[in-house]
Amino acid sequence: MELLAQILLLLGIAVVVVVVFQRLRIPSSLGYLLVGLILGPYTAGPVIDLPQIKVLAEFGIVFLLFTIGLNFSLPQLHALRHQVLGLGTGQVVFTTLLVGLLAWFFSFEPAVAFVIGAVFAQSSTTIIGKQLAEQGEENSRHGRLGLAMSVFQDVTAVPFVVVIPVLGAAAGAEVLFDTLGWAMAKAVLAFTLVFVVGRWVLRPVFHVVAEQRSAEVFTLTVLLVALLAAWTTNSLGLSLAFGAFLAGMMLGETEFRHQVESTIRPFRDVLLGLFFVGIGMLVDPTALPAIWHWALLGTVVLIVSKTLLVYVMVKRSGIDSLTAWRTGLLLSVGGEFGLALLAIALSAGVIDNQLSQTILTAVLFAMIAGPFVIRYNHTIARLLTGGHPASVVVETPALSMETSAGLKDHVIICGYGRIGQSVGRFLEEEKIPFIALDLDPLRVREAHTAGEPVYYGDATQRDILDALGLERARLVVISHDDVGAALKMLNYLHALRPTLPVMVRTRDESQVEELQAAGALEVVPETLEAGLMIASQALLLLDVPMSRVARRIRLQRSGRYRLMREFFRGDELSEKPEERDAKRLRSIVIPDGSPVIGQRLDALNLSELTVTALVRQGTRQSSPEPDTVLAAGDVLVIYGALDRLQQAEKLELRALE
Repeated sequence: MELLAQILLLLGIAVVVVVVFQRLRIPSSLGYLLVGLILGPYTAGPVIDLPQIKVLAEFGIVFLLFTIGLNFSLPQLHALRHQVLGLGTGQVVFTTLLVGLLAWFFSFEPAVAFVIGAVFAQSSTTIIGKQLAEQGEENSRHGRLGLAMSVFQDVTAVPFVVVIPVLGAAAGAEVLFDTLGWAMAKAVLAFTLVFVVGRWVLRPVFHVVAEQRSAEVFTLTVLLVALLAAWTTNSLGLSLAFGAFLAGMMLGETEFRHQVESTIRPFRDVLLGLFFVGIGMLVDPTALPAIWHWALLGTVVLIVSKTLLVYVMVKRSGIDSLTAWRTGLLLSVGGEFGLALLAIALSAGVIDNQLSQTILTAVLFAMIAGPFVIRYNHTIARLLTGGHPASVVVETPALSMETSAGLKDHVIICGYGRIGQSVGRFLEEEKIPFIALDLDPLRVREAHTAGEPVYYGDATQRDILDALGLERARLVVISHDDVGAALKMLNYLHALRPTLPVMVRTRDESQVEELQAAGALEVVPETLEAGLMIASQALLLLDVPMSRVARRIRLQRSGRYRLMREFFRGDELSEKPEERDAKRLRSIVIPDGSPVIGQRLDALNLSELTVTALVRQGTRQSSPEPDTVLAAGDVLVIYGALDRLQQAEKLELRALE
């Protein structure tokens, strides 16, 4: 009963604290740290001492890395190899060296200085990922780059796990390098094993399991795969988390990625919470009065050093200054793996308890400050780059139940890329109401600023679909090319509204039958005229006369597909090299004090640019008249080449020659 009483106490306090933190919009991870502090041995009141819970808590990091691996498959890492591999490794190495040398300069032992540098080099993937998701920036250029570098930090933590205990044994340099080299060899072996098994075994196994249509069997299989991969790397003397990450990467290339992620999420969240509780138990509040100033200094060193190092490396890789500063600010937060490395160093006797409390407090301070730094990363970065304070910063529009309150018989567009925007253009001309979703925050901000009803959100989430007014919708168009997400959405739509017509776009014909079996009324494979095909079919399903549809399609062909070419491209980082010179749309806000205020539209020297729309006080005007007088807060939707658009945006329509 003593065991049950302690578990109930732990769960009760955790529920209360986490609910309060979520209401205050503070990351749950910090709430779990507070729970550990409350139930730890250094504070008054009850003390939880359950070795079984500590063992389970270690698997929180395992499942965290497993889900991260699902989102970073081999093709993605290969595409980002020049940035992530070089930048991620360089950030860890240079931060460790810089902070380590600084600590050594202040008379710390070399082994201790190395541990301090290694701990400070880590960033919290959990805090970065959750905060970016709340802000709608996880798919932005700096968000994807920062998350990828953070994930690579977690992978590079594996050598530290091997090296730090060796430092505690006071081994010589020769033994240290031999141990590290052997660890790298075993890591390559582990990767090869998981890669072979993942490519030739995992997909057929999950196909067999999926045919059983049993959620229970699927969950057991996911747990088996994740833990088996973790056990394999652990047997080779590497970390459990490294194996789970490799398994996630392999499953991330399969069509089961989304279902696997939703299955593992509850286990990950609970066990990761227990991990933070265990870290919180290490904090000694009674030591804070004597060390708070040193801890605060350590926090400043941690945040400033990583921000500057990441900025320099990202800037030298050819990325603009604003994105470089924003990426550096994301990675400035302290990390869970840093706390784990600190715990290993403490148990190995590399550092004493008093110093560990100082380092632990410094990292915790950085983790507490992290969400606020990330939340205001754009504002801080603009100040660091000397950005114009009068420029208007448009936030990603939020989606709520009130968004679609006035919509009826509308169309829901899932994915607002080239094809989704093409469908939206035709619907707008036919005066048919629609609402769109997309996961590219830059594209969403620009399109929403241009007066288009597009919002940030994942259409595979039930609450998101409900907020779109699904029960009153007339048609759903899935225009993105993520077949796994489309199948998940079709299953939900078929269960909720089986008579609602759904159109799906797919790249080829290989999965047409599967999508139709899942409930899609029309499946349009991507061809030369995919945008025109989907738009025409949508209009026909909405009872627009055939003659009118044919006329619009004919006009588009005779006009060289003008509507198909005019679209918001979103994140330019993801563009192919051959697409960089293509024309695109860009929304430009006229700020207060701009010299173009009061001028006629035709008085602007917009050579090689076309104004396709003007938004004033929330009202969108397509093809505005040349004699339109501009006012502060107007949004000009301009079409043209990227260099001309960037010049217009930079100069805010001041001197376009």
